[in-house]
Amino acid sequence: MTFRKLVLLFVSVLFLSSCGNGWIPISIDETLGSQSAAQINEGAMLMEILDETKHAAPYKYLNKLKDKILASGKVKHSKDFNWELKIIKDDSVLNAFCLPGGYIYVYTGLMKYLDSEDALAGVLGHEMAHADLRHGTTQMVKNMGLSLGLQLIFGGDASQLVNIGANLISLSFSRGDEKEADMRSVEYLYETELDARGTGIFFDKLQKEGKDAGVVEFLSTHPNPENRVEEINRKWKELGGKKGKNNKEAYQKMLRSLP
Repeated sequence: MTFRKLVLLFVSVLFLSSCGNGWIPISIDETLGSQSAAQINEGAMLMEILDETKHAAPYKYLNKLKDKILASGKVKHSKDFNWELKIIKDDSVLNAFCLPGGYIYVYTGLMKYLDSEDALAGVLGHEMAHADLRHGTTQMVKNMGLSLGLQLIFGGDASQLVNIGANLISLSFSRGDEKEADMRSVEYLYETELDARGTGIFFDKLQKEGKDAGVVEFLSTHPNPENRVEEINRKWKELGGKKGKNNKEAYQKMLRSLP
């Protein structure tokens, strides 16, 4: 390839990256997510995944919660992604994440830290929103620049993306991405019987207990802008201010089934 052509390709990648994620094929989300998910599920990331057969009760509960969100009619890629859910056994970690393509992971530490179903649903909706809005894929393209852009544009071998997928777990989102995911979580939950302010309940609990990014892994990759709870409440009121259920008793029963 001549130097002139290389320069033109580089400029093209920069231009396309500035246009958002519309130019990136949906199949790329699946490739990035599935590669990273495979590494997690096979133990390469040193995370213990709860067995779905041995721990059927919490899996049934979380998958039902996930399905409520997908049935809201507000998830754009509800039919395009797998939306596979796994529980990571680690009571010391307050975190959850969703890889591109809808691969969802929830830590037992987060589940046990929260008190009600609406709070967990809020965090779950927030993470699913990151995947639905394709924030992770967009961030990877921006971070990797030309090398990843060329592979995406010219159909590079999918196996070459395996190492890129591993970086998705520790990817930090922008404040803009965080706010957008917060608002989408409210929209998702508002169409269910649950209280749509669930994400705000989580952040309010963190603030009252004085927890920050130094002790909460969720905050280390999810910037916590000021007035986050207020913005969530504002969005809820904008939608009509409908008070939903917290399903606290059912949630507490589910927690007792965790190891």
